[in-house]
Amino acid sequence: MEQNEMIYIVPHNEEEYLLLEDNDILNKVDFVLVAAKVENGKDKKETNRKRYLRKVREKGFRIMRKEDNHNLYFGIQAREEIFDKYIQHLKLSERKYDNELKEISKATRIRIINFILWKIRYSTNNGNDNSLNAKNSLRKLLDDGTFKAVFPLHEKCCCRGHEVHGSKEQCWLCKDGNWQKERKLRFEWAEWRCLFKKQPIEEIREYFGERIALYFAWLGWYTTLLIPAAICGVIVVLYGFIYFESNQVSKEICNGTGIIMCPLCDKRCQYWRLNETCSYAKITQLFDHEGTVVFAMFMAIWATVFLELWKRARARSVCSWDLYHWDEDEEELALGLLYNPDIKVKEYHHSYKRTTIVMLLACILITVIIGLSLGIVICRVIAAVTFTKSGSEFLSDHARSIAVMVGAVLHFFTILIMTKINRKVAKKLCDLEGPRTALARENNFSVKMFTFQFFTMFSSIVYIAFFLGRINGHPNGYVRIAGQWRLEECHPSGCMTDLFIQMAVVMILKQILSSCVQYAVPSLKYQWKKYNKKNTDNDVMDATTKHWVKNYNLNHVDSFSLFNEFLEMAIQYGFTTIFVAAFPLAPLLAFLNNLFEIRLDARKMLVLQKRPIPRKAKDIGIWVRLLEVVGVLAVIGNGLVISITSDFIPRLVYKYGYGPCAFGNSSNVNCMMGYVNSSLSVFYVENFKQTDPKDDGLKSLGFQVTYCRYRDYRTVDEYKYTVQFWHIFAARLAFLILFENIVICIKYIVAWFVPDTPTSVRNHNLQKTFMRLQKELELSREIPSYSNTNAWKYQSTDV
Repeated sequence: MEQNEMIYIVPHNEEEYLLLEDNDILNKVDFVLVAAKVENGKDKKETNRKRYLRKVREKGFRIMRKEDNHNLYFGIQAREEIFDKYIQHLKLSERKYDNELKEISKATRIRIINFILWKIRYSTNNGNDNSLNAKNSLRKLLDDGTFKAVFPLHEKCCCRGHEVHGSKEQCWLCKDGNWQKERKLRFEWAEWRCLFKKQPIEEIREYFGERIALYFAWLGWYTTLLIPAAICGVIVVLYGFIYFESNQVSKEICNGTGIIMCPLCDKRCQYWRLNETCSYAKITQLFDHEGTVVFAMFMAIWATVFLELWKRARARSVCSWDLYHWDEDEEELALGLLYNPDIKVKEYHHSYKRTTIVMLLACILITVIIGLSLGIVICRVIAAVTFTKSGSEFLSDHARSIAVMVGAVLHFFTILIMTKINRKVAKKLCDLEGPRTALARENNFSVKMFTFQFFTMFSSIVYIAFFLGRINGHPNGYVRIAGQWRLEECHPSGCMTDLFIQMAVVMILKQILSSCVQYAVPSLKYQWKKYNKKNTDNDVMDATTKHWVKNYNLNHVDSFSLFNEFLEMAIQYGFTTIFVAAFPLAPLLAFLNNLFEIRLDARKMLVLQKRPIPRKAKDIGIWVRLLEVVGVLAVIGNGLVISITSDFIPRLVYKYGYGPCAFGNSSNVNCMMGYVNSSLSVFYVENFKQTDPKDDGLKSLGFQVTYCRYRDYRTVDEYKYTVQFWHIFAARLAFLILFENIVICIKYIVAWFVPDTPTSVRNHNLQKTFMRLQKELELSREIPSYSNTNAWKYQSTDV
């Protein structure tokens, strides 16, 4: 302790702060409340602050005061009697197997103190308890500016750049024998050199609590199991590379110089040759082949295996933490009784009226989100027409690809804007529901926010996957937006590349920018606060005050901070599983992102943010159910992508029904020869309406175009669907039903085959229950029953 270090403790019956030198008290400060200095004497805020602090002191807390040039800092230290009562209330979760009391961890201390601080109500009538008002709480003092912040303290060893006696190495030698834990978190978890090291989950739990520890355990488990998925995705793409040049479909497209295609837009749009989409066709064949079907089935099963194995890993962890039978309601009731033995139980309630209103408002927002997706579709159409008519040879030749990129970027910016709107609406809907507990509110918020974000992320992708090129009509009968712009068409090689580009742009931009923003913004805010304080702080501040001020300058953290991390990973999980058939590299990108995400989150929580309030938990909550829903959607989505978006089924029908090898005919030619020609319908240009485009005659070729081709299966005269179309439609439907039923059956078999709880954990809990019942039976034998006691009294009287 430095010579000038001053520690102030609020006396029980005095308003002034007296000097006290006590190192042990100072080192055990758990919370800090920050208030602005009052320059013009006493005011209402200062009076309310003193009243609140007096109530805090009456609850058994010590209060220490520090200050700098701008703020007052009140350190809160709890007496041990409070934690003894807590242990008595929750014997099951806070005792060892031998029934001895555990030592209260720092995370548990912080959680208990936080609960009490927010429950305390102060009087506004000269200390008269009869004037206690539910509104006079810490929340009111924070809202009106009486207190600027309230937060638990980080350990000194975990703060970046903190030095003890000028030596960074001595920072590891913290007091109370906890230096190993802090050193492991700061130097063996949050450093980039630990990228491939196992996370110290036990130390994370002791420092941040079970909820955050389970998040990092889940994230680590998810990242590990992404390795086989990423390898399989890379194999699928490599398989496409092997047949990159020899694929018959792409060969026919690249050699189709004599096939003239109908214009892609109206007014001044020219006819074009089929071979102009050669590059597009080759890229499509990289992931639109037979291996994609197997990979889609693998990923649907992988999603189930991942969740089942995670449940087993979670069971082992919570069993080792004595939280397997822990209950949230019991914890809440115990803390409430600890604060006030006469507290009333807040009961559950359900309002059908409120629920109906919430559902209607949620549907309205979802409708708006779908409307925005349709707006992006219109922008894509307009962009394609604009680039085609731009006069630039490069833009006109690549108008379609550029329009797809523009649509993907617009989709990304729509995601950024709608995320903020979705968050506000979800909070309002949760307030309207009025859930009973903070956990119930968080679960409700998570479901709503995930639903809104899911539609925001995937509505545009759903259009490209299942509607693009299928509702655009045909020449002389195109479907138009507002009677003006024609809907987009698929390339002759299919729409898989459009979906691939959309997925790649959104996923890459979202992951890279989200990771950068999530780390860069808190870092810049912290550096800005640090720079502003540099010239104004008092150089004579003692080490303790500097540590408190440093914690105050860290970025704010609340109960939704961890929610943001879960939401980001859940959306990523959706990209990795639902449309993975169109983007086999999604697991690889997710794996690489998560390697850095773990360290970014670790550094952010330890270095850039205030210490979060530790929370107990025995699982990751509602997110398991949401991930299970995503797993089911993965089966449906991949089945639809292969049967509708991909050309796998049309190629299969042609190969065995219309091609040179149909009906088992032996032939030396490639069985897919002629496929492209069979997939293109014929339209005679003389049938164009007056408002539709007329050809310039392709003057450079020296001949007049009499007919053009377009991607569809229609007759020449009446534009009705051909027999081949209905065969393909029946095959698509049959494959979809077969694929989804087989995969879902396999998913349920895997879920049944792999128990959620390991046998060792079940036996361990069985032994614990047996030992507890055995001890209770022994105690019951030692205490005479009521009837035996009365009988003994009667016998004594007779004698």
